[in-house]
Amino acid sequence: MHHPQVQREHVRPDGNAAAGTPFLQSILALTDLSARGQHAVERAARLAADHGALLKLMYAPANLEPLAHAEAATELAGLARALSARFGVLVKQVAVSSGGLAQVVDEARHADLVVLRHERDRSPGAFFTGQPVERLLRRLRCPVLVTRLAARPRYGRILVAVDFTPASHELVSIAHGLDAHASLELFHALNAMHESKLRYADVSDHAIRTYRHDCQRRARERLFSLTDSSSARRNRVLSTLGRGDPARQATVQQQHARAELLVVGKRRAHPLADFFVGSVAQRVLCWATADVLVVPTDRRDEAAAVAMPRKLQALR
Repeated sequence: MHHPQVQREHVRPDGNAAAGTPFLQSILALTDLSARGQHAVERAARLAADHGALLKLMYAPANLEPLAHAEAATELAGLARALSARFGVLVKQVAVSSGGLAQVVDEARHADLVVLRHERDRSPGAFFTGQPVERLLRRLRCPVLVTRLAARPRYGRILVAVDFTPASHELVSIAHGLDAHASLELFHALNAMHESKLRYADVSDHAIRTYRHDCQRRARERLFSLTDSSSARRNRVLSTLGRGDPARQATVQQQHARAELLVVGKRRAHPLADFFVGSVAQRVLCWATADVLVVPTDRRDEAAAVAMPRKLQALR
């Protein structure tokens, strides 16, 4: 395993942190009304307070013995009142039903962010169908925040895993907008497979070192481009390069930097591909020791595809 090796700190030319605007208007928090589920609910409430967003609470039982509807509705109402009084936010409770996947997906269509606790299902069925959060990520088109840590007032450091695709700009923008006071670090893992192919082809060590340095230089330039083109609200943005598997290296750097939040993108894939290969986001969720924000990177493409026929009809 290679430890991240290159770090650079980029200083904004103006030297000032620009004021950002809240991008969250509605947050959906899922809770099983257990004591352990409080972390996710409190994190959602803090974000709602920071962004002036509506907080929606939904009962989503994680065990095989859910509360009766009347009991769950009573506890949910009490939790909503407590959160509203404590954080000064508008809280709305979703009507209690089965709390199944279909209902969560339907409710999430009207949310800018879904927040839930990291919960591992160890039943035999989860091996074939995937963890609950994995099944949810396949169907949701809004960012999902999976919490592990107690809800501190602020995130101290946010690590953003980027791959230099166009979606990387959105990941950086979302990280900037989520918490204006957290320090930001961009991380990219260089692909080590190409070097392995060169060694297999008996390419000289000198040529391989030249190739490696060239890859590092181009990656540093692209990292700087990401920080320079983003609407940063901080004076300094740290960037780091690793080498190897992007999911493993991102979690190694998250633990090394003691980042409380790791932001990662996810493209929609066939369930079989996720089962046999596993996406970067899935593996990050397994290995990270911090909160993880998973952002669907193809949601804008889908929105554009839906909007285009409407525009064509309007022109007729």
